[in-house]
Amino acid sequence: MTSTTAAAPEVAPFQLFDLTVVRTRRLGPSILRITLGGPGSEGFQGGGRDQSLSLLLPRPGQREAVVPAAGGGTWRERWQALPEGERPVLRSYAVRAERPRPDGSTEVDVDFVLHGDGGPASRWARAAAPGDRLTVAGPTVADDTAVRFRPPADTDWVLIRADETALPAAAAVLESLPAGLPARVWLEVPRTEDRQALNTAAKARIRWLVRNEGAACGVETVRAAALPEGTPYAWIAGEASGVRALRHHLVRERGFAPERVTSTTYWTRGLSEEQARKARSEASAAGSGTPEHLKPEQGQQVTR
Repeated sequence: MTSTTAAAPEVAPFQLFDLTVVRTRRLGPSILRITLGGPGSEGFQGGGRDQSLSLLLPRPGQREAVVPAAGGGTWRERWQALPEGERPVLRSYAVRAERPRPDGSTEVDVDFVLHGDGGPASRWARAAAPGDRLTVAGPTVADDTAVRFRPPADTDWVLIRADETALPAAAAVLESLPAGLPARVWLEVPRTEDRQALNTAAKARIRWLVRNEGAACGVETVRAAALPEGTPYAWIAGEASGVRALRHHLVRERGFAPERVTSTTYWTRGLSEEQARKARSEASAAGSGTPEHLKPEQGQQVTR
């Protein structure tokens, strides 16, 4: 007689979590932090650094988002199966921090950049209050594909450049760096009051580039900078054109090995996430490959 044991089901790297707004906090004129958690957060486990998640937001005219029902397939397949007029709006955001709670739940901080009336995410964030509900597609394992910051073991120093949309990820990355590792950091924000106190054990030189103070953009500033000797690793994130330009500078002009530059598009000027997704699909169908600035699900959109 042969005995068999059913294999344990594979843990999906991402699943839907029904979270509750725990509190909100204004960090500056342009940035609002919303802490999510509650009973629906059990099992949320991210990898830190530039970990991202996807928000499922109500469509215009909806009071709450229509959440895909449980069933077969991935959460994204179930989301795509909903009628287009009901399907929740997706927006990707970095996890600024996560904290396990004694009751087994997890608190998750998400920082929102607010631009005027903004898009669906900005509108939701401005109106959010403790007790409100939000469904997110989040990680269930630490080593997941939404963590992009992965410096090789032989890295001698790190270069970080981020605009305000990538600031939460950059701040979490800085917290993850080992003590004493040299880091050159350029962070762009709209206003003086948007600067934040950052914690890191690394030997980091952090420069804030404040637009209302007339600062040059990060691309121009890095181009003019003297960089350390040794084997580098670069993480650059933010608006697509700036990310492309700085990657080109580091690889073509500074001689960085392409595999040592992680470039992440968090938004594309003039395009919503839906429009960028459509452009990716059209580029793929045309056989032209996916341009760097249109790669999927890599962060936030200014048109929220």
